[in-house]
Amino acid sequence: MADDLENPAEELPATAGDLAAEYPDVWDAYADLGAAAAEAGPIDDETKRLVKLGMAVAVQSEGAVHSHVRRGLEEDIPPEALKQVAVLSIPTAGFPQAMAALSWIADITDDDRETTQEQS
Repeated sequence: MADDLENPAEELPATAGDLAAEYPDVWDAYADLGAAAAEAGPIDDETKRLVKLGMAVAVQSEGAVHSHVRRGLEEDIPPEALKQVAVLSIPTAGFPQAMAALSWIADITDDDRETTQEQS
């Protein structure tokens, strides 16, 4: 999966990057835990990404939603599949939470489409 970062201090959002730079042992342990969790079972990479996105939606973490959507797009997950995660969360997380998540997903998927259209 795209969770491996060559230079976390530069590739992460400011706060996480600062933590990685100031506490590299903590960051390394966190990254190792993530890798171990990802390898703990038979779920394929796309499903793992969608599950992680769903959990980010459920806990209402805008930053994590943005991160998992960006990585999902990098992993060639269709924007429609990423948006469906928010729609699926309506009965569990609630309509307002799902709408917030849908807008956070659109922040990235719409930016990606605009960039692609500008390059055409």
